[in-house]
Amino acid sequence: MIELKLSSERRRGLIEEVFLNRMNKGKVLNLRDKISDNEMDLSLCNLTEVPVKELAAFPKATVLDLSCNNLTTLPPEFGSLSHLVKLDLSKNQLVSLPVELGRLVSLQHLDLYNNKLTSLPTSISQLRNLKWLDLKDNPLEPTLAKVAGDCLDEKQCKQCAFRVLQHMKVLQVEVDKERERRLLKERELEKKKEAQQRAKEAREREARKREKAEEKERKRREYDAQRAARAAQERKEKEEKSAEPQQAHTVVEKAAPKTKRSLLAVTLKLLLLLLVGAAGAVAVCQLTDLRREEACTPVNALFEEALSWAQGQEVVRMILQKLSEQQP
Repeated sequence: MIELKLSSERRRGLIEEVFLNRMNKGKVLNLRDKISDNEMDLSLCNLTEVPVKELAAFPKATVLDLSCNNLTTLPPEFGSLSHLVKLDLSKNQLVSLPVELGRLVSLQHLDLYNNKLTSLPTSISQLRNLKWLDLKDNPLEPTLAKVAGDCLDEKQCKQCAFRVLQHMKVLQVEVDKERERRLLKERELEKKKEAQQRAKEAREREARKREKAEEKERKRREYDAQRAARAAQERKEKEEKSAEPQQAHTVVEKAAPKTKRSLLAVTLKLLLLLLVGAAGAVAVCQLTDLRREEACTPVNALFEEALSWAQGQEVVRMILQKLSEQQP
């Protein structure tokens, strides 16, 4: 039963919320009913967001009252309402303000009473026409709370606007300096990266150039080696061709003396055999009993003629004399 009751209460709450949202939308869309002279009164409308697009259609409404609503933030487009002179955002649930609020350059009166703001955007320093500011009942950080002070009367609210603007200008200068330092650091890092990239590209170019030079040198050596091999082969073939006739001539020359020597040796052998045969025949016909035979008669006659001729020679005569002396 309890669960059913809770669920029914939840459903009823959701229905009421949807109904209120529809009513609020109807009210927001019908802005003509909320405008009087130059003032647009949207207070107590249970708004959770600002209808910026519809408000921009009424540039003559320089006073905008959004107090007593349920606004937690303002959209960035809110900065487009640059025609506003007075803005009341008191008694909402704002936890922060957009940077674009600094674009409301015509703004003179800003009421932020009873919200949940802890800080303000430094862009508020751009609101040069701001003359009145109320920051009471906000959980401001100590420094900003001290600068803002109270806003119990017209004078204090004007002093609040002046002090806060000056404080925000100082913070803006520091923010700008910090941004400049950050940008400078980023530029230095970018330059460093670019220098490193250029150095890397230069090394890569040098490496490619060196590789190309090495490849070219390798091809040149291969080409020179091939040329040298072809030249050596051509010289070898040329030498072989020139050596062939010379070798043939040498063979012929060598063969001719050999042939001559062989003929001479045969002739000498034949002469030696003839001499041996003649000497044998002479010995048989002179020293044996066959000397009286008719077959030895011509041999003995030739021997006698040869002997008589040899006796005419002094050396031969001496040899024959010694031989005759040795016979018994």
